[in-house]
Amino acid sequence: MPLESMNAVLLTGHGDLSNLKYRTDVRIPQPDTDEVLIRVKACGLNNTDIWTRKAAYGTDDEGWKGDLEFPRIQGADIAGTIVSIGSEVPDSRIDDKVLVDNALYGDTDNEFQALVNADLIGSERDGGYAEYVAVPAENAHRIDSSLSFAELATFPTSYVTAERMLNRAGVGADDEILVTGASGGVGTGLVQLAARRGARVIGMTTAEKMEAVRELGADTTIARDEKRFTAAIDTWTEDGLDVVADVVGGGIFQKLIETLRPGGRLVTAGAVAGPSTEIDLRTVYLNQIDIYGSTMGTQSEFEDLIRYIENEEIDPVLADTYPLSEIRDAQRRFSQNDYVGSIVVIP
Repeated sequence: MPLESMNAVLLTGHGDLSNLKYRTDVRIPQPDTDEVLIRVKACGLNNTDIWTRKAAYGTDDEGWKGDLEFPRIQGADIAGTIVSIGSEVPDSRIDDKVLVDNALYGDTDNEFQALVNADLIGSERDGGYAEYVAVPAENAHRIDSSLSFAELATFPTSYVTAERMLNRAGVGADDEILVTGASGGVGTGLVQLAARRGARVIGMTTAEKMEAVRELGADTTIARDEKRFTAAIDTWTEDGLDVVADVVGGGIFQKLIETLRPGGRLVTAGAVAGPSTEIDLRTVYLNQIDIYGSTMGTQSEFEDLIRYIENEEIDPVLADTYPLSEIRDAQRRFSQNDYVGSIVVIP
């Protein structure tokens, strides 16, 4: 008799970790005609999981902008194998080893509109904190790699976000780029992907993580404490940096702008130090600075990421794994930020 239920973690409402409920009797989803059913082998954690649970996104009075229904199975960074298919999906897809692009782009040719309005697997529909997940077939990208499923699960959301940031800022081989938050998921992606392009990379992180960031491909690193950062600015501003890729935000933002040469570019895709900041607009317009906002990535950028992994042009940075049943401990560890790379849960 086929299995009907699975282990999964249900998010039962916005709030603290008590809203994450590990269950062993959740019904296995059935793929629609254009979908596939994936046996989840690993699922990475990312900031979206935490911020969604805490209702930290959006602009309405309750802090949430979106159509989230509870209970919800979170988990965006899914690696696994296809075990069942919908009627419109070729039989050849059975047993494919896949990475999942969690963005559901909708029916528009405008990539900016598609990204702004995208629903997300693990948010607007159930994700990978479970033994099985059903996703559109086009979102399950076949991958030919000897990496473990846990290693593969470190890539999807963080690295496609990083790739788009570099594309938005037009980073190339002649550029010198400062990466903030260089030890996190997106940060390690930025370091590796910028180095892959031949750019000279400066990684900003804590003093104890600097060596690990250099091993990922950073040409040099700086500690993010204010004294050392201010001293570094004094050495950079004579000529200025070409690009800053920022995931930190907060009070450091104006100082980041000041590191750029005339005509330099800043791309931002995060605000872990806070979403509000003060900037001196004179620095921006007098120095002809370009500022880009960026989030997630396109289907083609995800396909590029698959190619980089298959060609072994980038490496996984797996900090630790937890069984899915210990999701609360995994998220506590994630929030401590005492590691380099990504944390992954195993169903």
